[in-house]
Amino acid sequence: MEYVTYIIIALFLVFILQRALPTKGVRQLSTTDLNGELGNKEKQFVDVRTSGEFKGNHIKGFKNIPLHQLSQKADKELSKEKEVIIICQSGMRSQKATKILKKMGFTKVTNVKGGMSTWR
Repeated sequence: MEYVTYIIIALFLVFILQRALPTKGVRQLSTTDLNGELGNKEKQFVDVRTSGEFKGNHIKGFKNIPLHQLSQKADKELSKEKEVIIICQSGMRSQKATKILKKMGFTKVTNVKGGMSTWR
């Protein structure tokens, strides 16, 4: 019976770690390094925050596709041939967005670490 408790705790920890760790094959970018990427026409910039958050403050050149709409809109509005750089408020939603895009077949996906909270 004691082993069952340890197994349940271990499975729970594995589940939490899988959700928190970056997606395999996704480049991580700091907001400082993002400055050098902005304006590059070969890259697509997506903000996955809500439209209200986006209207309140956003980075010029980013397209707003809220996270809950990403799986429906990505194939129509984004090219799988170009790199997609994703940002949100803190980096959590953008990390989820990278997983969604990778599952959809996007191969060049980048997450902005820290999100808008660390943008100057």
